[in-house]
Formats: sequence, C-alpha cells, structure tokens
Amino acid sequence: MIKLIQNEWIKIIKRPGTIVMFALVILLVGATGTFVKYNQDKKDARVDQNWKQTIQAQTEGYKSDLKKMGDKNISRPFLERTVAINEYRLKHDISPYEKTSVWTFLDVSSSSIVLVGLFTIIIAANIVASEFNWGTIKLLLIRPFSRRKIILSKYITSVLFGFVLLFTLFIVSTVLGLILFSTGDGNTSYLAYVDGKVVEQSRLIYSAKFYLMSFIETFMLATMAFMISTVFRNNTIAIGLSILLLTLGSMITNIVASYFDWAKYILFANTDLMQYINGTPLVKGMTMTFSVVMLLVYFVIFIGLALGVFSKRDVTA
Repeated sequence: MIKLIQNEWIKIIKRPGTIVMFALVILLVGATGTFVKYNQDKKDARVDQNWKQTIQAQTEGYKSDLKKMGDKNISRPFLERTVAINEYRLKHDISPYEKTSVWTFLDVSSSSIVLVGLFTIIIAANIVASEFNWGTIKLLLIRPFSRRKIILSKYITSVLFGFVLLFTLFIVSTVLGLILFSTGDGNTSYLAYVDGKVVEQSRLIYSAKFYLMSFIETFMLATMAFMISTVFRNNTIAIGLSILLLTLGSMITNIVASYFDWAKYILFANTDLMQYINGTPLVKGMTMTFSVVMLLVYFVIFIGLALGVFSKRDVTA
C-alpha cells in the first residue's frame, strides 16, 4: 500500500499543474499580506475609541430582536452568541477592535481555504478518471496488488494532497504574518461561546482548529468527487458537481434549515463543525457527536460505492 501511495505521489508531483497549485496558494497569501500591510495604518486609525457605548447600543438592539424572534429562526443562535460575547467584553474591558497581528492575518488568509478545496477536488476527480482517459488503467491493474488497494491508495493520496496544501497555507500565513505584523499586544485571546458561556481560548489553537475544521467540507466533497469519477469515469462531471456544491451547498442548506428540522440530515448541515465551537448549531438540538456520525455515514456511502464499482467493473480501457 505504501509503495502504491508513493507511486501516486510521484505522478502528482510530476504534473506541472501541481507546482502551479502550490505557487498560486503562496502567491495569494503574499498578495493578501501586501494588501493588509498597505491598509494597516488606515484600519488601525479607524478604531472606535467609544466602543463601549457602541457595543452597549448594539447589544440592546439585539436583545430587542431576540424577544421578537422565533426559536427556529436561523439567526437566533448567532444573535445569542453576539449578545453573550458583547456583555463579556463590556464586563472585562476587552475591545472588539484588535490591531493587525499574525492572528488577525490568519483569519483573513483563511479565505484561501476555498482555493485549497478547489485544487483538492480537482486532484481527487482526476486521479482515477485520468487513468481511463490516458489508457494506463490496464497497466496499473496487472501489478500484484488488489483493486481495493489500488483504489484506496489513490484516495488516500488525494486526501493527503489536500492536507499538505492546507498545511502549506497555514505555515506560509503564519510565517508571513509574524514577519509583517508580529504577535500584537494586549489581550489577544479568542472569545469562544461554548454551552451558553463565553470562554477565552488561545488564538494559535483556535486558528489551527479553524483551518482543520474548515477543511472538513473540502474533505467530504473531495471524497464525493473521487466516488463520482470512479463510478462514471468522468472527471468533468465530478469536478463540476463538486464545485457547484462547494459554492452553493451550505447556502441552500441554511435556507432549508430555517424551515425544516430534517435539514440536519443533509451533508452540508454537518460539515461546519465550527458551529459547535462557536455555539451556533444550524438546527436546534444538533450536537458535535450527531454531525460526526452523519459525516461518517456519508463517508462510508461514498467510499463504499467507489470500492464496489471499481472492484467489480470490467476494464475495457
């Protein structure tokens, strides 16, 4: 299995597109850092010195909205979280306006996770379909490895590629953030909303969790793209459908969840595990355990279909 994975990695690395993917991620982080650095003084100068009065007025407005809002309103958990955090800031004199630092830059550069997701989906959709397109699938199958090991090695490689790309994004963002903005000063803890209470957490740990958990949606979509390309031998369908769901899946799920509780069984209702870190589950009653179980169910279905079809289908390429 290890030799198969090594072989797949060599194939990916030798493709010119792979270097371009890593270069684009690094260049995007550099461009983001340049833009943030250029606007740093303007941003820091706009800090509201009367933030307590602003936060107090905002909190009172949100409390009024909560009284008029139904329990199933999709905005309710977010407003409850905002009110709790605002009150904590007022009580402990923690301003919501942070000076630009490596931590704020990590938050900004996290928008590039979408690009990581796109590239991972492309690799996952191509890694099997390309063997059929190039006519090399028979050469692969005559090797002394079972079909199951071959397909699993391709899947593991595509997922590892995504993690390596995500790790590259996080490390480059951290190093560039430290060079350009340092670690900041004052209270730099992240205010998390857990079980109805506000707690202070390490920004480094929070950022690491955010990057990893943000990758879960990409991981599941890459698994789906891998399954589709394996079943239909068509990378275009796999890439197109996966990118469409990456773009619109969460938005459509949020709309459905505002009307129906069964929305919690949809894949995209469970991919954002940060909703539990932030205390804002999409549907009331959802838990971290429930979402993990649902993700495992979808994962088993996707991988089961890919393994089943690839193991039994005749290869005529």
